[in-house]
Amino acid sequence: MKLSIAVPIFSLAATSVFANFVKERALPLVQSNQLRRVLLRSELLAKSQKLEQIAYTTPGRNRVVGSPGHAETLKYISETVVALDYYEVTTQSFTVPMGNSTLLVGGTAYESRLMTFTPGGHPVAPLVAAANLGCDPADYPAEISGAIALISRGTCEFGLKSALAGAAGAIGVLIYNNVDGALSGTLGQETRPEGSYPPTSGISKADGLALLASLPQTGDLNIILVDVPTYNIIAQTKGGDPENVIQVGAHSDSVEAGPGINDNGSGSIGLLEIAIQLTKFSVNNAVRFSWWAAEEEGLIGATNYVESLSQEELDKIRLYLNFDMIASPNFVYGIYDGDGSAFNQSGPPGSAEAEKLFQEYFTNDAGLPWVDVDFSGRSDYGPFLEAGVASGGLFTGAEVLKTEEEAAIFGGQAGVAYDVNYHAAGDTVANLNMGAFIQNAKAIAHAIATYARSFDSLPAKSVKRSMPRTDAFQISRRFTEHDAHSHGHGCLDNIFS
Repeated sequence: MKLSIAVPIFSLAATSVFANFVKERALPLVQSNQLRRVLLRSELLAKSQKLEQIAYTTPGRNRVVGSPGHAETLKYISETVVALDYYEVTTQSFTVPMGNSTLLVGGTAYESRLMTFTPGGHPVAPLVAAANLGCDPADYPAEISGAIALISRGTCEFGLKSALAGAAGAIGVLIYNNVDGALSGTLGQETRPEGSYPPTSGISKADGLALLASLPQTGDLNIILVDVPTYNIIAQTKGGDPENVIQVGAHSDSVEAGPGINDNGSGSIGLLEIAIQLTKFSVNNAVRFSWWAAEEEGLIGATNYVESLSQEELDKIRLYLNFDMIASPNFVYGIYDGDGSAFNQSGPPGSAEAEKLFQEYFTNDAGLPWVDVDFSGRSDYGPFLEAGVASGGLFTGAEVLKTEEEAAIFGGQAGVAYDVNYHAAGDTVANLNMGAFIQNAKAIAHAIATYARSFDSLPAKSVKRSMPRTDAFQISRRFTEHDAHSHGHGCLDNIFS
């Protein structure tokens, strides 16, 4: 007689989920002190050296989007987290318009840098100056129609200047700096209601003033664009409640000028090392690590990600924490002002609680001073804020000068930028502050461990979000001119004039 044996039917997926569940539960539940203890300065340094090696062994010695250096950065991060077999790792692909800009006036070549989101084009036309700062339609004379508008930086967004010039009939736009040095920037988003963008580039203050003094002149502006493919990396724990997620993020790209080891190799490596060490523990709530591409081009990766999520998926993210520049050489320990008490710009419900968690950690656990930094949205947490997701994070400062008071509290040099190598070739491993790096990494680990265990300290899910979901236009309009802020948020500072 043939013996028939009943065998339970499991799909391969169900078997895998069960195996992961058993494996996950065999690990001890994550605790802050235990996760912090396994973070080593030597590992942060070694991985930062790996990023610098990636940048320095590729043309351009950088990790800008579209470069071999950035492609290798993404490969390094993704291969590392996939090999851990602890995360569901996905990528989100998109394209970034990039290219170059050339400017000839009177036979002389001038350095020009295209603004992100500018259209391509080759206008050859008279240069006509806008009145004032080009922030009002009345600043554009009739002569600007059919011309290349010459506009000073100041007061309002670059995108508004370009759109108003386009509405007045300009066929090209040159925005010149109001401080020394070349001008790079972004128009903020693909379109604006005020008008269509003409081809738009930035030039230095010296060149802008020289052209202004030599009018009338004919300009030859040539902007050539290509769509560059890139992707975000998302790694979520296989264990933990996927309906309640703590999401953390950092951008993976640098600017063209240098390898970007503080901006933002520090945030990327800090999260990568924590992701590695978290595999020693189990979690109650899912932890989602994110490495955003094209932050330096205008928060494109994070914006694409947030806009791709349904409201149901957004509601699963109980808190988003962002880490952009956490090892500045002349650092402060900056905590984003989630409750708005210092800068009068608060985040959605839960943001104040995230700020408080970091404050209490630095004060009580680490015994370190801290300062509030403005919650302006000029890094990858901006799209999350605008979608109404509770947000927070840490920041050690960019191009703004350290005050005498801060130098007395944190050490370092007053009257010197928090990072003198910001967006420059000197943003290397040698110029990281490893003390600030490890202390911030431990603070991040504390937050991840805390929320991976419980969201009890956050408002309940039923609390209504304080800000409506919106688009990148409103993101740029929400924030004031960056020179008014005290710490300088780098990166998306250049959305503003």
